[in-house]
Amino acid sequence: MQWFAAYEVVDGTGRRTLGIADTVALGDRAALLHARITAPRAPWTCGARTLRFDQPLVAGILNVTPDSFSDGGRHVDDPAGATAAGVGMLAAGAALVDLGGESTRPGAAAVWEGDEIARIVPAIERLAAGGALVSIDTRKAGVMAAALAAGAGIVNDVSALLWDDRALDVVAQAGCPVVLMHSPDPKGGGHGRVAYADVVGEVFDWLEARIDAVVAAGIGRARIMVDPGIGFGKSLADNLALVNGLAAFHGLGCPIMLGASRKRMIGALAGEAAVDARLGGSIALALKGAEAGVQMLRVHDVAETVQALKVWRGWRDRALAG
Repeated sequence: MQWFAAYEVVDGTGRRTLGIADTVALGDRAALLHARITAPRAPWTCGARTLRFDQPLVAGILNVTPDSFSDGGRHVDDPAGATAAGVGMLAAGAALVDLGGESTRPGAAAVWEGDEIARIVPAIERLAAGGALVSIDTRKAGVMAAALAAGAGIVNDVSALLWDDRALDVVAQAGCPVVLMHSPDPKGGGHGRVAYADVVGEVFDWLEARIDAVVAAGIGRARIMVDPGIGFGKSLADNLALVNGLAAFHGLGCPIMLGASRKRMIGALAGEAAVDARLGGSIALALKGAEAGVQMLRVHDVAETVQALKVWRGWRDRALAG
């Protein structure tokens, strides 16, 4: 549904736009990036469920925490309620439910591994028993293992398997897909602020190095998704640059996740709108992601995002037909 007709080349000579054929003369690095960009993204098979990345998919955010920035406390200590919420997301068109038992907002208190497991396992067991595909949003190896044993099929780690030294082995042994998110200080919680000279290039390089390390540990590149980490240790200007530069991350050769739903940048751009009043901004960012070819949109408002994508697809299909 999406295509690109040219490359923007950024190097020591500045920025310039080149046609696809003209990139051949740029050397081996350009050839590698071109091959990664144009290669089809292999589908993920997770048990009986398959995710195909030929159109943007929606991951519904489900928190079973008392303190998450958006919906903390709504489903804590209520597995039945959490399960019902997850089922509702799937019925509204989500491809999977991304379940988290620890808040990753700035300043959030750390959660003991045992408490996090107690929060997430009952809901995962119920959702998986009903045929749902669940990803576990955690940094902890023990929580990953418990979630996978309970029926989760994907690991989504905001620390890119760096916070817990055991995490890489857990994912490699499970053979499950994994989402690697960028943050400037993955062992410190992800929100340490740094000064970027070129945020898109630096995040790209960090993710590329992290993919290489994960592949070397035995996880296939085709089982990796990347997330540029909107809002994690980045200024408003950094976040906007990443949103505008999303297409560059196709050069990593992996599907891309965009997690911008209800983020602080929306409030900063929209009169300090409260967290629960950021639907319009969240939809705008989701459609921006779709336009850039992002394969997975991680959102709170599933029904509204799915509807927006259906309308987007309608006009894209018409453009192709015309």
